[in-house]
Amino acid sequence: MPFVFRTLILVLIGLGTVLGLAEWRWRVSTDDTQARLTRLGGSVPVAAPGRRRTLPPPVARYFDRVLPTPPRQLRHVRIIWTGEFNTGTPGADRWSRFDAEQDFFPGAPGMVWDAHIRMAPGLTVRVRDALVAGEGSMRASLLGLYTVADRHGTPELAEASLQRYLAEAVWLPEALLPEYGVRWDPVDDTRARATVRAGHASASVEFRFGADGLVSSASVPARLYDDGASEPSMHPWQGRYLAWAHVGGALVPSDAVVEWLLADGPFAYWRGRPVSIGDDDAAS
Repeated sequence: MPFVFRTLILVLIGLGTVLGLAEWRWRVSTDDTQARLTRLGGSVPVAAPGRRRTLPPPVARYFDRVLPTPPRQLRHVRIIWTGEFNTGTPGADRWSRFDAEQDFFPGAPGMVWDAHIRMAPGLTVRVRDALVAGEGSMRASLLGLYTVADRHGTPELAEASLQRYLAEAVWLPEALLPEYGVRWDPVDDTRARATVRAGHASASVEFRFGADGLVSSASVPARLYDDGASEPSMHPWQGRYLAWAHVGGALVPSDAVVEWLLADGPFAYWRGRPVSIGDDDAAS
């Protein structure tokens, strides 16, 4: 019996060491991505109020509602998230808890998302999405040991990453100003299209504004959809902002859902809320 106990203890120690090493390697890789973004971020842009006078009316009303006075000059914003990720399929939802850290570098523009998705007790999938120098990437790993997905470098993924960046910039609304390279084009009285470039990639997202002046949704007519079971394909995609709250002087969404608009109807795959939004590196 003592031999069995000693063996079990050694196995547990060995497993803990392996998992600790995997976590360390994942963290080093994430830190390296953040360091690259920091170098690319450069200096914060100088305010150009004259350029704002050309904004479409619903966009101008939105900024009047959400921006702090004066607007911050952002170098780096970190958002701590919690929520649920749908690991099921259309018609067979399976929501799993996630926690994540997301770092935005509006001057790049770029971001890195580092998440833990709890699939089952003791079973965690690490997911890291990034946009660096106009290149999108997505890596998923079971317990940080076994690679589930590793995609990067394609034009479709670059565009999808930029689309996501624009849709999530509502949590740091200054990043949607023209000073940060965002071009706004009118669609109608309640919609406008935002376009941004990074490296050799560019992408646009259509924002819909409600009667309260706030963004109700962000959408694209075609975005890369990859369910891991069939060939990736292009489908409409949208994020809906369900509630708003003041954080750090800015008015930002406090609850949101993201979904694919498939032939059989919407498939919600992400719903989340920020725990904290930090802009310690904002310029004074």
